[in-house]
Amino acid sequence: MVQERVLPAFSASPSQISREDGLVVYEDMVLGRTFEDKCAEMYYRGKMFGFVHLYNGQEAVSSGVIKSMRSDDYVCSTYRDHVHALSAGVPAREVMAELFGKVTGCSKGRGGSMHLFSAEHNLLGGYAFVAEGIPVATGAAFQTKYRREALGDESADQVTACFFGDGASNNGQFFECLNMAALWKLPILFVVENNKWAIGMAHDRATSQPEIYKKASVFDMVGVEVDGMDVLAVRAVAQEAIARARAGEGPTLIEALTYRFRGHSLADPDELRSKAEKEFWFARDPIKRLAAHLIEQNLATDEELKAIDRKIQATVEDAVQFALESPEPNPADLYKYVFAED
Repeated sequence: MVQERVLPAFSASPSQISREDGLVVYEDMVLGRTFEDKCAEMYYRGKMFGFVHLYNGQEAVSSGVIKSMRSDDYVCSTYRDHVHALSAGVPAREVMAELFGKVTGCSKGRGGSMHLFSAEHNLLGGYAFVAEGIPVATGAAFQTKYRREALGDESADQVTACFFGDGASNNGQFFECLNMAALWKLPILFVVENNKWAIGMAHDRATSQPEIYKKASVFDMVGVEVDGMDVLAVRAVAQEAIARARAGEGPTLIEALTYRFRGHSLADPDELRSKAEKEFWFARDPIKRLAAHLIEQNLATDEELKAIDRKIQATVEDAVQFALESPEPNPADLYKYVFAED
């Protein structure tokens, strides 16, 4: 077992989150977990094809960041994009249908698991290549600043959240885009979901500086380390970074220390990670931690949380049924959507 980093201390105050917000975040996290569990079932039943990378265990990062943003803000994802899409508001039906390759999917059945996209929800896409989404997100943040400062559009104060993994922090796009974002004070959050493993490569073995948030100092950028298994901690860091970005004070590099509960993809037997390491992180399940906080602070009852669990289970079952009954794309439309006019 690789030596675990000391997690940043965070003590949630009773006023850290309201009952309303707490239930919204809890429901979003449960939706992400339940959806991904159902994806595993459907994949092994032969309903999904290709590579499917699940997000189990990392829900606090998606919910903590995206649920702190406005609906007109932008989200840019990775190949592990299902839960980011759900947090951004893409309906579970559309995400599941896309995974089934159906025309009712959010990418019209043309993207599949790694290429979810929704213009309606400002989801800028999932990207199969490592670090591929970082330049796209940087461009989105630039257009917001350009519209506001060059075109005089005072409504242009959107913030972009760019998610990527620890492996991407060793790629050239990471350094180039952080440099540009810092120079131009772009309204963007670079969110590193450090789950310790880039497929089968342990993060500590792949980089000369394992503490990714410290790389922000090279660009005179704010860098923050956060416990990515504590949604309240992630939320607090995200809210501060979003406010700073919206005020024109530039980008933030957030390193969320998290862990995926499943293998790299559903084709990964997950034999490289030690049992001790897995158990260490399983005990820190972010959904159980939030549930315990809500109950301890009298923000929700156990029965209310169970009712949400049942509601989400029904939502996911409905999404599967919708996907099963949806039509396949028409072969006659093979060349559609190749050009912008489509």
